[in-house]
Amino acid sequence: MKELFNILLIAVALSMDTFSLSLGLGTYSLEKKKILIISATVGIMHFVMPFLGDIIGEKLVKFFSLNHNFFLGCILLFIAGNLALEMRKKEEKINLDLSFLGIFLFAFGVSIDAFSTGLGLSAITNSKIIAMTIFSIVSFLFTWVGLVIGKKAVEKLGKKANIFGLILLIYLGIHHICK
Repeated sequence: MKELFNILLIAVALSMDTFSLSLGLGTYSLEKKKILIISATVGIMHFVMPFLGDIIGEKLVKFFSLNHNFFLGCILLFIAGNLALEMRKKEEKINLDLSFLGIFLFAFGVSIDAFSTGLGLSAITNSKIIAMTIFSIVSFLFTWVGLVIGKKAVEKLGKKANIFGLILLIYLGIHHICK
């Protein structure tokens, strides 16, 4: 049960940047079909990227004889650092390109942190497919919700969502390093 709760927390943390960016993207009055396509693409990428990260991570852990928990903790703290740096940057207007390539690049960009998490996925769970499925579902939902309420909530929740994600990543990073 604790493992499932940790996976869910990681999924939420991974989805916070997606949520924040979706809030901004949602201000462009997107069609329902486009919202669904964007959300599904992000969800799929949040399954694929940790899968690829896990494959590469297993090879790195074996090659360098690294401790899975310490490795994952460092990765989560690295992601938290990147999120903190992004939060400090000035807000930039989203360059709206909603072609297939634009949607793919958006999904890829918000899924990079899921790749990094996949590098240490073995330290979290033996049920990797379940974890990646949870990452996928949560990111789909966060993207969809962000796009739908973006016009109304972008100014109120955008920064708070990033701060919540940052706190979760720092907590989980320290938790895994101290294991």
